[in-house]
Amino acid sequence: MDEACECCGPDTKHSRRALLLSYFTVAYNILEGVLSLLAGGLASSIALIGFGMDSFIESSSGGIMIWRFSQSRLSEAEEKRVEARAVKLVGWSFFVLAAYVLFEAARKLITREVPEPSLFGIIIAATSLVVMPALFVAKQRTGRKLGSRSLLADSKQTLACTFMSLALLLGLLANRLFGFWRADPIVGLFIGAWLVREGVETLKEGRLCSC
Repeated sequence: MDEACECCGPDTKHSRRALLLSYFTVAYNILEGVLSLLAGGLASSIALIGFGMDSFIESSSGGIMIWRFSQSRLSEAEEKRVEARAVKLVGWSFFVLAAYVLFEAARKLITREVPEPSLFGIIIAATSLVVMPALFVAKQRTGRKLGSRSLLADSKQTLACTFMSLALLLGLLANRLFGFWRADPIVGLFIGAWLVREGVETLKEGRLCSC
């Protein structure tokens, strides 16, 4: 049997791994979101507050995956319906995140609200740049083993959060070192457009597996 068709049969080991990755995603992003909102409030930083909200949206995506991979006693037809529904929910979550990022980036540019330098925020962003790429790779590998479109779509949102972390870090460093506060909202506009594109592609490819 072709390896691409592994998704047509049950795979308890990889399903369990996908579930653990999803639990970690939710726990980490809730913690990251709380700390980012705290740092953003202390520094009056829209970038940090936006990043915190992004973390909560990412945790909701992880919650969708927990629901998806907790459905252990399903027929093949039911499994396909659950998978398709999960892909759709993850796809729409891209649009929710994109709307928020675009709105906040545009508002920051228009109102010229300059955040205070935040060492706490720099530490949060740098930590995320280590954790998120590793989580993305783990989800990609597990998603391919399972042939799970929903987990692969969720991994793209994790990758988007990596770009958000990079944008935040560059913005905070540019503000702290050079006083160039516009770096973060400008990058945010590009990330928002990328998220819209990913949401469209995810909804177009909403199917159980590639076999």
